[in-house]
Amino acid sequence: MLGITWFGLFHTAISLVAVGAGIVCLVREREIDTRSGRGKLYIWTTVATCLTGFGIFHHGGFGKPHVLGVLTLAVLGLATLAARTTVLGRLSRYVETVSYSATFFFHLIPGVTETATRLPPGAPLVTGPDAPALQRTIGFLFIVFLVGAILQVRRIRAAGQSDISVQNMPSYFTQSNRSN
Repeated sequence: MLGITWFGLFHTAISLVAVGAGIVCLVREREIDTRSGRGKLYIWTTVATCLTGFGIFHHGGFGKPHVLGVLTLAVLGLATLAARTTVLGRLSRYVETVSYSATFFFHLIPGVTETATRLPPGAPLVTGPDAPALQRTIGFLFIVFLVGAILQVRRIRAAGQSDISVQNMPSYFTQSNRSN
C-alpha cells in the first residue's frame, strides 16, 4: 500500500483535512482567519500534522521534514502572537495573515514531495525528494505563495484593517509605484 504505515496514513489523513480547510479558507475568505471555524480547523489539524510528523522517519532519523515541522510550529506561534497581542504594532495584521499563508505553503512541500515520489505506484513521477522537476515545482509553488501574500497585504491595506502608512511599505506592496 504505497509503502506507508498505518501511522503514516493517519498523519496523511490529518494533513489532507488541514490542506482542504486551508484551500476553502483561501478561496472563500482570501486568508486563513482563525476567527472562523474553518480557520480553527486548519490551525489545529496543521498542529496535529506537525506533531504526528515528528514520529515518522521515512528517510532515516530527524531530517528536513522534521525541520519543516518545527518551522511550521514556529510560524504558527508568530501568527498567533501577531493576532493576540500588540507586540508587532501596526504590522500585526500583516504578519498574522502572511504567516498563516506561509504555513499553507509549508504543507505543500511534503505533500507534493510524497505524492510525486509515491505515485503512480511502481513508477513514481520522480525518483526522490531532490529531483530537479520536484524542486522546480516547489519553486513555482513558492512564487504562487509570494504573489498571494502580496495580494493579501494589498487587500488588508485597501480595507483599512491596519493603520500602516504607504510611506512605510516597500514599493512592491503598493498599488502603484510613484516616481519623484
